[in-house]
Amino acid sequence: MSIVTPDLSHLTEAAREAALLPNEERVWHIRSDRWIGYAKAQTALSRLDELMLWPKKQRMPNVLMVGPTNNGKSKIVEKFRRDQMVAGCGEFEPGVIPIVVVQVPSEPATGRFYEMLLSSIGAPIRPRAQVAELEQLSLRLCRTVKVKMLIIDELHNVLAGSSRTRRGFLNLLRFLGNELQVPIVGVGTREAYLAIRSDDQLENRFEPLMLPVWEEGEELRSLMASFAAALPLKHPSRIATSGLSKYVLAKTGGTIGEIARLLNAAAIEAVNSGEECINEKTLRLAQYQSPPERRRAFEKG
Repeated sequence: MSIVTPDLSHLTEAAREAALLPNEERVWHIRSDRWIGYAKAQTALSRLDELMLWPKKQRMPNVLMVGPTNNGKSKIVEKFRRDQMVAGCGEFEPGVIPIVVVQVPSEPATGRFYEMLLSSIGAPIRPRAQVAELEQLSLRLCRTVKVKMLIIDELHNVLAGSSRTRRGFLNLLRFLGNELQVPIVGVGTREAYLAIRSDDQLENRFEPLMLPVWEEGEELRSLMASFAAALPLKHPSRIATSGLSKYVLAKTGGTIGEIARLLNAAAIEAVNSGEECINEKTLRLAQYQSPPERRRAFEKG
């Protein structure tokens, strides 16, 4: 008796292979990270690609990537870093780190930031080192590993410090840009923009790159269709409709992280129930709580 292979032409190549796996493995695949390209993300990646090719000069162009929490900023940064490393794998010398990604600590003291920068490079740090020593070591090692771009994530944490700490950190940004002559990419929520705007010189140096929450329309429906094609279900998920996109927006609040979470949960429901597609039924039965529902659950607890 011959085995009939299902028509999986509605899926991407990677999803087609995964769709033939046992259910448990398909669920594992659904829960795994995946890159879904969309217009604003591609615009951001293209701008970062341009900055990597910028010739050194006294005042380098900088970018401030701003968007709400869970709206894809960190994924764009990781996608960019990974693609650059793959593209330049034959060009970079051993020990070269062209892109350094560092987070602003929860208490944005200058010394703590330099420690995190050195940790990102993989440099040992002498216990109880003074800020001046950390600063000079950071500059020297950034030049040694030939840093071409510095990406500073969680930049909104600057506002967590005192006014004196904030001023010190903003001065540090200006100092690093002048000394290293590399583009600086700040990443954070709207509070990151407010922090940069509080310093006239820095505001003029940073070009805003906005990643707002999603709204109902063709771009959102295209995004949902891309998700549907990447999830290993045996029947087409016809979710790129106005009605279902409005439901998804209302349920998730419009951030791409929450949209992905809901669609993944609906895909798992589709596998477990045998429905084999995302539709209104699997969306409503999905094991997913919206952000307001999670907050209410915490408050009741």
